[in-house]
Amino acid sequence: MEYVIGIDLGTSAVKVLLVDRCGHVKGEWTESYPLYQPHSGYSEQHPEDWVEKTIVALRKLLEVSHVSPDSVFGLSFSGQMHGLVLLDQAGNVLRNAILWNDTRTTEECREIEEKVGRDTLLSITKNRALEGFTLPKLLWVKKHEPHLYQQAYTFLLPKDYVRFRFTGQIVMEYSDAAGTLLLDIEKKIWSQPICDILGIDTRLCPPLVESTAYVGTLLPEIAEKTGLSTKVKVFAGGADNACGAVGAGILMEGRMMCSIGTSGVVLAYEQTGEKDFAGKVHYFNHAKPDAYYIMGVTLAAGYSFDWWKRTFMEDVMFAEIVKRAYASPIGANGLLFTPYLVGERTPYADADIRGSFIGIDASQTKWDFARAVMEGITFSLNESVEMIKESGKAVESIVSIGGGAKSKEWLQLQADVFAIPVEKLKNEQGPGLGAAMIAAYGCGWFDSLEQCSEVFKQVELIVEPQKEAVERYRELFAIYREIYSQTKEITRKLKDFRN
Repeated sequence: MEYVIGIDLGTSAVKVLLVDRCGHVKGEWTESYPLYQPHSGYSEQHPEDWVEKTIVALRKLLEVSHVSPDSVFGLSFSGQMHGLVLLDQAGNVLRNAILWNDTRTTEECREIEEKVGRDTLLSITKNRALEGFTLPKLLWVKKHEPHLYQQAYTFLLPKDYVRFRFTGQIVMEYSDAAGTLLLDIEKKIWSQPICDILGIDTRLCPPLVESTAYVGTLLPEIAEKTGLSTKVKVFAGGADNACGAVGAGILMEGRMMCSIGTSGVVLAYEQTGEKDFAGKVHYFNHAKPDAYYIMGVTLAAGYSFDWWKRTFMEDVMFAEIVKRAYASPIGANGLLFTPYLVGERTPYADADIRGSFIGIDASQTKWDFARAVMEGITFSLNESVEMIKESGKAVESIVSIGGGAKSKEWLQLQADVFAIPVEKLKNEQGPGLGAAMIAAYGCGWFDSLEQCSEVFKQVELIVEPQKEAVERYRELFAIYREIYSQTKEITRKLKDFRN
């Protein structure tokens, strides 16, 4: 039997999957690494942690799967988007990586929109200047750490750095480059006008390739440490959301995906880079060559649930929390939660907003609060669903992946809030499976990603929306949408009191 490996470099851990030609996962392993938050709004990681833990995970994967290293023919990557990794000319990391959920760059975002102009920015990058993107981070380093900026030879995104360490090749692929705010996504080139206006030397921008591009084989020292062969072919891979879309079969019009990981994503396929969504949703290059996707993001989706569990229900298992929370009635006995723990991306693009519980009553239980957290996360995602529908997209069903797909109760909640049938996959491995599919296609097992998807993607369950619940949630969602405007000034005034 022949195998490929998908490597998913997430925010909290790296997960590796061993997949055969039929799309069956024959082994998996996860290794976690720390997140550093030295100040409110800061979020950083050590790039070397990614490399070390990926090596460990690959070695463990071979041990638990009991396959011959020579039977592994290719691997590819999925990775957390936007994170800035600065390298000097020798390839050394100059500082900790500044991650996607870091919100220190509000001033730099305003500078970008003022100097470049919002209309020009949208016409080139199709996206607004937001704190999570890479360009504001690059400008922040230029302003606050000029001695490091002057040493910079190039920048990479997280999974690109790990791939560089594995192959010695410095490249970036389009789906991740689209999230830097430096790419002309329709022309698929770095934007010279944006670089010139902001004083960014384009030499910092790495060479660009397709997600499916072959970029080399494993370096001997990496092969030795992982136990893999130096003949393993390495393919560029894609941004986590693009790879999640590949893994979920979002490869044609009418298909939408909802992913509840640390962040939450609602993503729909888009065939061209010509449309104008006025920055209301993200508009990125797909991992499928010459295709695109539109996307809304909830910054703290699964993170909100994890925060609630860690803070108030540390000893209770995920499944029990979801089951008992679902027993609470729709609306959690009059309680609403907004998941703005680290600011919000879609539709508000507000780094200062923070979460709220609205309607606290002495009769409510901790399970009501847990249900409110689940509903609030899903309501936030529904704002993106509604915006994509309003853009003219016909949505037949939503493929749910991530934490929100791990229980039938949360799948039902999604179907009722979205008012659309929700699909659960048999092989729900998210972005890691998409990365494996890119490797499978790159190795020549299939003629297209669509053909690969027909084999790898299998639907286990379709959850239909319940009419009465849909009506109830429609009322509740309208109330939820009032909270942001009513709380944004209050939370902004509280900013000076946060650590």
